[in-house]
Amino acid sequence: METTVKKLKKGERGRVIRVVGEGAVRRRLFDMGITPGAVVTMRKTAPLGDPIEITVRGYQLSIRKVEADSVVVDRVAEV
Repeated sequence: METTVKKLKKGERGRVIRVVGEGAVRRRLFDMGITPGAVVTMRKTAPLGDPIEITVRGYQLSIRKVEADSVVVDRVAEV
């Protein structure tokens, strides 16, 4: 089921399908390793909702909600 990283709940995982948008934001996400095929795990959300902390490729990253909303993922079942 397709969703965005922003809509994942704490502990949920998703495999990146695509990154929508263009320009500097898209390139920044790619530079951080958020590329199609990468698995993203939602770690936590700040008290006011921004930023969001995720794990991707073994690294913990903090991204803004706007950026997280541009990353389309397919939920991954827990193993």
